[in-house]
Amino acid sequence: MSNYRRANFFTVVTYRRKPWLGREERIQILREALRKTMVHRPFRIDAMVVLPDHLHCLWQLPEGDHDFSGRWREIKKAVSRHIDTRTNHRNERPVWQRRFWEHLIRDEDDLRNHRDYIHYNPVKHGLAKRSCDWPWSSFGKAVARGWYTPDWGASEPVNIEKMDRE
Repeated sequence: MSNYRRANFFTVVTYRRKPWLGREERIQILREALRKTMVHRPFRIDAMVVLPDHLHCLWQLPEGDHDFSGRWREIKKAVSRHIDTRTNHRNERPVWQRRFWEHLIRDEDDLRNHRDYIHYNPVKHGLAKRSCDWPWSSFGKAVARGWYTPDWGASEPVNIEKMDRE
């Protein structure tokens, strides 16, 4: 079976691109929301990066399950409950943009390109000099799996130069 089977790439953005996710305690809130959602609605995270105003990730859902929207709804709701913000006119916490961007991975090259895009993103945004310097990324796990060398990501990989998934 191919590695890309049932894989989806996501971009989730904070409301008005406010840097809600730029603090360690908020990253922990996000991690806990992901863990709790995984308990009763399983999915696997193959790659992820969290930046102050958005995140990117690659997920795989169980066979026959396509409800990533329900999972994101639960995760966003759990995070929003824990971040103190003023409520908007619909009595919602304006932590996230309403929608998210999703892309179904087509093949192994597409999977590799999106994984590279995720791990290079902190460098692209000027938040780190190298991928290994950004603490809120799955890059270290990817190095441990042999997908990258520790020094990867100091310059933009050619295969993602024209990608823009923001």
